[in-house]
Amino acid sequence: MSVAPWFERKFDFHFPVEQFPNVLIRLRGTPARIEEILRRSQREVLIRKPPQKWSAQEHAGHLLDMEPLWRARVDDFLLGAGTLTVADLTNRRTDEANHNAQNLSELLSAFRQARSELLAKVDHLEPHLFERSLVHPRLQQPMRLVDHLFFVAEHDDHHLAAIWELIAQ
Repeated sequence: MSVAPWFERKFDFHFPVEQFPNVLIRLRGTPARIEEILRRSQREVLIRKPPQKWSAQEHAGHLLDMEPLWRARVDDFLLGAGTLTVADLTNRRTDEANHNAQNLSELLSAFRQARSELLAKVDHLEPHLFERSLVHPRLQQPMRLVDHLFFVAEHDDHHLAAIWELIAQ
């Protein structure tokens, strides 16, 4: 089995907004899950790059690289922007970051801190704010704040699965 490409994913956001606590707990657990997966592997395995793909450590770095976008999109919801902040679909930041040269513990710590900042933005919001809807620029469909957070959790899981696949090879 192979992890399907992210940009081929389709999303159906027809679940009750009351699911937001479940989504938040998934987001809260990502740092622990990625630490568990990566810390058991040798550095050589973590930085091994398949042709034209990221290494396991680069996937972890990508999750860190995405946190500013996720926070910006939460701000979009809170400020009532027309559409969500556009992502760099080329992932230039990750490609140029040289995550394989970084210390794994520092990378994981930075991700944990960045994710804490994202969660701090949404932890004390009134429940009705999770219903606010904006258009996602790539998907061209409305997305509630709870849907955005679900999208982030799915993105996390996509990269965790890719990391698992790379380590298992």
